[in-house]
Amino acid sequence: MPLILLVDDEPSQRQALRRVLEARDYKVAEAAGVQEAETRYNLAEFDLIVTELKLAGASGAELIRSASPVPVIVMTNYASLRSAVDSMKAGAVDYLAKPCSDDDLLNVVATALPRQGRADNADRQRSPATRQFFQGQCPTLRKLDEQIQKVARTDSTVLIQGETGTGKELTARRVHTLSRRNGRPLVALNCAAIPESLIESELFGYEKGAFTGATSNRMGLIEAANGGTLFLDEIGELPQSAQARLLRFIQEGEIRQIGAVSSKTVDVRLICATHRDLSTLAGRNEFRQDLFYRINVLSLTIPALRERSVDIASMAQWFAETLAAKLDVEHRPLSANAINAVIHHPWPGNVRELEHAVERGLVMAEGEHIEIHDMGLAPVAKASEAPLSLIGSVTPETDTEDMPAADEELSLEDYFMRFVLEHQDSMSETQLAQKLGVSRKCLWERRQRFGLPRSQQVKRSHR
Repeated sequence: MPLILLVDDEPSQRQALRRVLEARDYKVAEAAGVQEAETRYNLAEFDLIVTELKLAGASGAELIRSASPVPVIVMTNYASLRSAVDSMKAGAVDYLAKPCSDDDLLNVVATALPRQGRADNADRQRSPATRQFFQGQCPTLRKLDEQIQKVARTDSTVLIQGETGTGKELTARRVHTLSRRNGRPLVALNCAAIPESLIESELFGYEKGAFTGATSNRMGLIEAANGGTLFLDEIGELPQSAQARLLRFIQEGEIRQIGAVSSKTVDVRLICATHRDLSTLAGRNEFRQDLFYRINVLSLTIPALRERSVDIASMAQWFAETLAAKLDVEHRPLSANAINAVIHHPWPGNVRELEHAVERGLVMAEGEHIEIHDMGLAPVAKASEAPLSLIGSVTPETDTEDMPAADEELSLEDYFMRFVLEHQDSMSETQLAQKLGVSRKCLWERRQRFGLPRSQQVKRSHR
């Protein structure tokens, strides 16, 4: 059910709008002004905001900026061409003059929600696939989650490092959600996506007349994050000129808009992320060393997917389930062959690439399972068998994580998964367990751990 926030300083207006929206099964919350809205609620949780433009204290235009990327509809008693243009420039998705008919309101809301509200809200909440934090068996990832919880308790600057697609923005959002600032905005900026000529005005804002085209004052993203968190993704791409201004903000807690003569004090927690080696860049004078030292206070490193082989199969099945609900399609688990391919694919695009492959598989699959060709992956060549005596030494009481690797290429866990996937179509569970030298209970437990459920078709064939 979509969640909508109404912001209006007239209680009668809010009540009238609420009755109309709740009659169409929308869930509605209210606030009398911008300050109340930001204090009482986490704006990121809403699918849509409907606000009056002229309010006591901060204006509706400021709410548009602070609520971004949540879509905002401006609905005002003070309608004019100028205010409509300014609202749309500030980022409003639509503009209504009061009084308006119920049908007009519902049409605008219905149009805004599918286009931006539901899509953006889903994107904010999902991890590469669902903005949820996948809890796997990988010890490195579990340790990372412990570090995140420690880091979230402070206001110190955080540097998140990891390859493209590993979930750096997800980690930043989790830090913000677990922090004392979770009721305030999280403002995100991808430094690589903004032209160099615009990055400073985006971060610091500008005053009217500061340059050609600056026809009005504009709040920067740092100021928009006041009281909350600013997330700078791909900070390694930040131009040197902007690096100097960012350094001053970190040191002094102040910003000065372009064209302004005075500074403003802001209270913002900074989280940065990069896939590049900033230490090496700083050594080559391609990134300011003093800025690197300032942002590298608390460091979080996200492991690449290939370093989390124990989680790949279960993560793929998890994606299949959560994406099916998101896409409103029938849930299909991965077949044994597909899981085998997933385990051995190198995944240079990490979790994001895995998500997209599973999403493609869900859409293209025609049978009961997602197959290799549905995901666009190459079949895996049949692996040669490792000595069964190595697996035979594993007893039900022995944890494979404590065992040495079978050789430099194939760990005991990898061999277990490959052997099960390659032989479960021709062997019963009892035969598999005997070959592996483990009990049926141990085999079942490891199936659950590695995300290798036995398909119903295979079960029937061995009855």
